[in-house]
Amino acid sequence: MKKIGTYTARGQVQHQSSVRITLFDGKFDTAYRVVAFKVAPRNVTGNVSCSGILFTDVDGAGGDFFDWSDNVQIAWAGARGDFNDGLQAGYETVDTDNLVVEDLHLRCHASDGDSINYMITLEKYSITDWQGALAMVRSKSQNLTPV
Repeated sequence: MKKIGTYTARGQVQHQSSVRITLFDGKFDTAYRVVAFKVAPRNVTGNVSCSGILFTDVDGAGGDFFDWSDNVQIAWAGARGDFNDGLQAGYETVDTDNLVVEDLHLRCHASDGDSINYMITLEKYSITDWQGALAMVRSKSQNLTPV
């Protein structure tokens, strides 16, 4: 893999809604790696908490809850606004083994029902076709049942 760039996607998403972040360029020899994911409530001086999940398969996403056993969820973040202290330090965990060939999806939740700010930092890589095929299979929901 050869790194060919760094990109940032940022914006706002409505409470309990999902957005698609279009990354797929029609080629299977380029991919993205999520390196950072941050969320913050729109009202940073209110008593508000928020969370967000990044996932790779819109059909396989497992709801609004963090599920580290779900292979389509690749990053999780949270933050809190406070009346007295403003924005509190956030929580962020990114699966460092992620590789996204197609699009990325984001779902957020805010305790006050307001919109949520997000910022995603991605690195773009040139990959081989077989790495792209493997990443695409891995990023889909496998619908596996535990034994």
